[in-house]
Amino acid sequence: MSQTLLPLLLLAAGYLLGSLPTGWLAGRWLAGIDLRQLGSGSTGATNVLRQLGKGPALVVFLVDVLKGTAAVLLAKALLQPSGFTPLTDWWVVGAGLAALAGHIWPVWLGGQGGKAVATGLGMLLGLVPAVGLACFGTFLACLTISRIVSLSSIVAALSLPLLMLGAFAGAGTGLRPAYLALAVLTTVLVVWRHRSNLKRLLAGEEPRLGKKQKA
Repeated sequence: MSQTLLPLLLLAAGYLLGSLPTGWLAGRWLAGIDLRQLGSGSTGATNVLRQLGKGPALVVFLVDVLKGTAAVLLAKALLQPSGFTPLTDWWVVGAGLAALAGHIWPVWLGGQGGKAVATGLGMLLGLVPAVGLACFGTFLACLTISRIVSLSSIVAALSLPLLMLGAFAGAGTGLRPAYLALAVLTTVLVVWRHRSNLKRLLAGEEPRLGKKQKA
């Protein structure tokens, strides 16, 4: 297989993994509902939690995390068997971003998917586990204080570039530009996907955990 064809196939695989509509399928299978028509309209775990409960939401969250991790680990296994190079770094990052794109804009649902938080976490765990865990810790700390999932997601996303920089500074391995670019793009994507939540946060209308969101 050519050196160009394999990376392109991995980008396609990343997108297809990310586009698996976990939340939408849970809504259809468990309650006969279309999550895109309820609550926030997102197919992610938070809307599943509000519409279907904790058990389905946990399963959807875990599968969405695995989608991002699988896309990155597959690319690493096939492109970096003997170590990384700057070029393969970009392809691995591209596979992770393709999974994010698939989650946000799944072809099966007409481009209406989730908000990239769980799949983004999975992608980070596959790339730099310490950064992924630190982001998740930031999310949990903010959620414990605020009880607002969207605010916690935005805060964790905003912390990502700094955490990525800190990880490489602490390891003394030098900056990997592809990873920093991914951190910035992921932050932009997550914040952009939460733009309606930001409006509600500024208006003091964003629901806390335990309260159903209005359509």
